[in-house]
This record gives sequence, structure tokens and C-alpha cells, in this order.
Amino acid sequence: MLRKSFIAATLVALALPAFPQANPEAAKLLSSDKFTIISPFPPGGPVDTLARVMAEGLTKRYGQPAVVDNAPGAAGNIGMDKVKRAKADGHTLLLIPAGNLTINPTLMPNFPFDIAKDFAPVTMLAKAPNVLVASPSSGIKSAKDLVAQAKAKPGTLSYASPGIGSGLHLAGELFKQHTGADLLHVAYKGTGPAMNDVLGGIVPLMFTNLPAALPHLQSGKLVALGITEAQRTPVAPDIPTLAEQGIQGVNVTSWYGMLAPAGTPPAVVEQLARDAADFLSQPDVQARLKAQGMTRSTMTPAAFAKYMKEETAMWAGVIKARGIKAE
Repeated sequence: MLRKSFIAATLVALALPAFPQANPEAAKLLSSDKFTIISPFPPGGPVDTLARVMAEGLTKRYGQPAVVDNAPGAAGNIGMDKVKRAKADGHTLLLIPAGNLTINPTLMPNFPFDIAKDFAPVTMLAKAPNVLVASPSSGIKSAKDLVAQAKAKPGTLSYASPGIGSGLHLAGELFKQHTGADLLHVAYKGTGPAMNDVLGGIVPLMFTNLPAALPHLQSGKLVALGITEAQRTPVAPDIPTLAEQGIQGVNVTSWYGMLAPAGTPPAVVEQLARDAADFLSQPDVQARLKAQGMTRSTMTPAAFAKYMKEETAMWAGVIKARGIKAE
């Protein structure tokens, strides 16, 4: 029993990021003032959920009030600007999805930020898997079936997305790039309208967040063709990945990160990353994440910065190769 407990504890330790030890001086600084967690989108949804998890955790840990400031507008740029201009002491933080950090810098012609220079990456907080789905009326049963049909009849299949330049649009372009499938992109203004037309059989295909698709998959109104991650997801373990079906390189995950203003002391950034990992490991918090279709995915600040840099370069290649322009 002792040996089994030791092995289990070792595996848990190996699964956690190698965060530095708690820093008393950083903790003292964080205890000195209130916190503002800026979410650059309206209330509701995964960004808001994570912002409130962090606010609650910081309040309990440091005995200071922590408020969530929803600051929507300009595709998230208004909230980002507030954090960029804030005092760099760890008390103003940004909660934001991947696209604002790794897609918009290339997609938007006059993007007003230099992510690496204007912000201090703290950590990734959570991920939500994406899935390629089809309308049952399309007759498409698998990703291989889709590629075969697209190559046999070029230009006859289309896929919906929430808008040009969205992560789900680029997932489709990445799929085309890696498979040679000739698919027509149909852009909508939001996930809801796009999903409605796929459910109605007007457009046969869509890349979407798994939480949005899951009720329709369970009811048989949509067919799951593949998860766009390297591993199957515990949220829906029966759905195979695209990689399992021989389609490599289409690893597209919706994720959410936390950043501070540039110049925030490294010890404070590291302490915040450690705090986030602790908060997100709580069973009740993990239940809240699961309700949003998310799983905890924390990183050290250095690992998070590296991940963002690599993903930005990947999306820049896709955007330029496919000639995608923001509208």
C-alpha cells in the first residue's frame, strides 16, 4: 500500500508544472492592495468563469478584495489596453482567450500591441477541446470519408465558422492545408448562427467547441468526425482524434490565459502562476470548469511564453499561406 501511494504521489508530482517555491516577498506585495481581473468580453462564458475563479481565490489567499471588470469592445483590445497601462505590481490581471494573443497579432493589420513587450505572461489556465462535426444529412461519417469526398468532388463541400479569422475558421484552413481537401469557407457572425445552419443541413460541416456541440452529438443531430487535439478528451472519450484517423498536424485547442502588465516583477508573476495552479486544482473549481467544457491546464510563466510564441508562429504561417484577411 505504501509503495502504491508513493507511486501515485510521484505521478501526480510529475504531472504538475515545475513551479518555483512560494516567495514570501512576492506574497507580501500581493497582500498589499486590491485586485482587478479584467475580462475583455461581456459577462458569461468561459473567460468570465475563469476570471471569477481567480478573483475568489485571490481574495481568500491575500485578504484583499478582487473584482472582475468586464471591459468589452474592439475585439478585446479595450480590455487589453487597460491592462497594458496598469501599474505593474500584480494587482491588475488580464483573462483572455487564445485568439487575442496568437491570431490577432497577424490577422489584424494595425494590431495595437506587442504581446511579448506589453504583457508579462503568467500562465495558461484552462483548455476546451474543439471538434469537427457534420450534419447527418451530409452522409459523412468520418474524417477520412470527408477528405475522400472533398477530393472526389472539389469545391462541393463547405464548412461554417463564427467569422473570418476566428480560431475555428483557421482550424478549417489548417485542415485543408494538411489534407488537401477542397472546402469552401462560409463565415457567420457568431457561433450560434453557424451552428443553426449546420443543424439544419444548410452547411454540412463545422469546427466548433466541443461543449457547444455535445448536446447535439448526444441527440444525434450532429455527427462527430474527430477531436482536434493530440489526445482524446475525457469530456467525450468515444470521439476519436483526427490524428488517430491519419490526419496529422491539425491540433487546435481553445485555451484561456492570464497575463499581467509588462514590468511586473518575475517573482510576483511566478507566485501568481503558482496561485492559479492551486486555485484550479480544487474539486469544486474543477466541477465549474467541467460545466463549461474546460479542463485545468496550468503552465509556468516561461512555458506559457514559449507556447504562445510557437502558436503565434504557427497561425501566422496559416494566415499568410491561405491569404486570410480580417474584415
